Amino acid sequence: MKQLLFIPLGALALGQATAQAPVRQADPVNFSQVQITDAFWKPKLEKVATVTIPVCIEQSEVKTRRIDNFERAARKKGEKHEGMYYDDSDVYKALEAIAYSLKNHPDPAIEKKADEWISKIAAAQEPDGYLNTYYTLTGLDKRWKDMEKHEAYCAGHLIEAAVAYYNTTGKRTLLDVAIRFADHIDRYFRVPGKPWVTGHQEIELALVKLYRTTKDEKYLGLADWLLQQRGHGHGVGKIWDDWKSPQYCQDDLPVKDQREIRGHAVRAMYLYTGIADVAAVNNDPSYLPAMQSIWEDVVHRNMYITGGIGSSSHNEGFTVDYDLPNESAYCETCASVGMVFWNQRMNLLTGDAKFADVLERSLYNGALDGLSLSGNRFFYANPLASRGKHERSEWFGTACCPSNISRLIASLGDYIYAKSDEAILVNLFVGSNTTIPLKKGKVHISQETNYPWEGGVTIHISPERRMKSKLMVRIPGWAQHEPAPGSTYFYLATFKKTFSLTINGQPAAYTMQQGYATMEREWKKGDVVQLELPMDVKRVLATDSIKENRNRVALQRGPLVYCVEHPDNGGRVSNILLTDDVQFSTSYDPALLNGVVKIQGEAPVVKPGTDGISIQTSRQQITAIPYYAWANRGPGEMQVWMLRKISDITLQ
Repeated sequence: MKQLLFIPLGALALGQATAQAPVRQADPVNFSQVQITDAFWKPKLEKVATVTIPVCIEQSEVKTRRIDNFERAARKKGEKHEGMYYDDSDVYKALEAIAYSLKNHPDPAIEKKADEWISKIAAAQEPDGYLNTYYTLTGLDKRWKDMEKHEAYCAGHLIEAAVAYYNTTGKRTLLDVAIRFADHIDRYFRVPGKPWVTGHQEIELALVKLYRTTKDEKYLGLADWLLQQRGHGHGVGKIWDDWKSPQYCQDDLPVKDQREIRGHAVRAMYLYTGIADVAAVNNDPSYLPAMQSIWEDVVHRNMYITGGIGSSSHNEGFTVDYDLPNESAYCETCASVGMVFWNQRMNLLTGDAKFADVLERSLYNGALDGLSLSGNRFFYANPLASRGKHERSEWFGTACCPSNISRLIASLGDYIYAKSDEAILVNLFVGSNTTIPLKKGKVHISQETNYPWEGGVTIHISPERRMKSKLMVRIPGWAQHEPAPGSTYFYLATFKKTFSLTINGQPAAYTMQQGYATMEREWKKGDVVQLELPMDVKRVLATDSIKENRNRVALQRGPLVYCVEHPDNGGRVSNILLTDDVQFSTSYDPALLNGVVKIQGEAPVVKPGTDGISIQTSRQQITAIPYYAWANRGPGEMQVWMLRKISDITLQ
């Protein structure tokens, strides 16, 4: 694969980056500082707080009793471990979701429950700081022997939960538990130089969060050390000895030498998020060529139109370029969550809006699809076509996805804004308000919008005093003739409408910088920026390299990918022809799927003739709905990619 020269915003080139030219171009505005008022997202945050998190608690305590392992470990009476060896992590992810949710939706009963769990977790910790109920209950003599057994993965989720809960509540109990475990790992491996390759990456990004919270550079050093362990033949355990597949966990090459996406999708996303975090804090550009090349391999050749990744159920990950089947698509919910994480870090590193474009695509489509509208049923895999064999589940034996989508939605505020010393970046169009400190003073900013249903976004700017600074508003690629970065997906036709931007009712003076409309001026209290984005229905085609999508078309409106589903189309959708002459209308239907904009048109529908030997085609009204909302009305047919014309007939 061609190696790409990576030039971050504000630097001349990688070889010229220095301590005076920071690698990271922006910092996130923490979710805890952002109040969300959005008509689309606020109900979803409320649903997670009032339905999804209680489901996670009930499953962990009553139905699967994951929390019991901590009680057994604390009693030290030789009791058996129940469940999978990585089940501790589901408890930790639920706690992290609770922490975010408590900031958005304070609930004393939920906080009390979290404190109960934390007491049980703390009681299960070994005197040397080790904490893993599977090995405490099956034999501590077996710990740290098989690198696939998720010990460091569980530790990472513990650390993330601890940092989040401390940031929300100020309570240190879980944070102190996490610190003791991180210290144990550092003493056991890094200090004596004992090799360790994480079989399921996650702890790397978590350690950077711990460093940022404690300011103890030991944790940053441990994160970097773990990254550099990969690709040197250190792997021991099932992945390496039985499966003979180090690339499954991205251990076939040192991370700085990697250029192509391989292996398990979620593992890859967590690894590359951790790499981006370490590169940012260490101001180390040496990781960036690998990050940019791998990102392009993912987005340009291995990403679904929904922002989902990882097409194969065999390895829960990647196969070969353009292998993107629809009905058998795996597209794990956790992988789309990981795409949000990684693309946020890449956006902060580079100041390039294309990463936020992909973040938005994964968030609104591939990830959001993982949670039912009711908040209590889930998808693990997210196919792009169904013949009625796909249904949401109440829970899973491997239950990473429910708590993962919960913590993502609850922490939505993390992804809306970013900042540098002199600039505010608006990355997501979400009704919200916050106060952002810049070098010259604080700026209050708020958004009002009915996005993604409408394209109008009103941004209010009120600095504490007149000050010159930059406001950088992302102009989505989908509004500029590019449905997604790269050439894999493209619009059937060009369109005249793009976007408009005004300040206080007058056309705005701006320059385009890496996908941002950048307005530099002296701002004053009461300034209003108005963005108008085109919300036409777009026909999207795919490169012929994706054989399953040849002669097929998908629909996109704004950031949302659409699908046709059985309840709206006479019980069938596989017989619909979305020919190029179909004219579309759009309307908001408050009674449909909790309120959505639906797309309708008169399209040819193929049916068997009454004589049983002929085929008839007649035009009927079809309805398309946002992809994230399908499978909420029972099993049946669904398609994202629809035939443009008849090319073959198969008799069944």
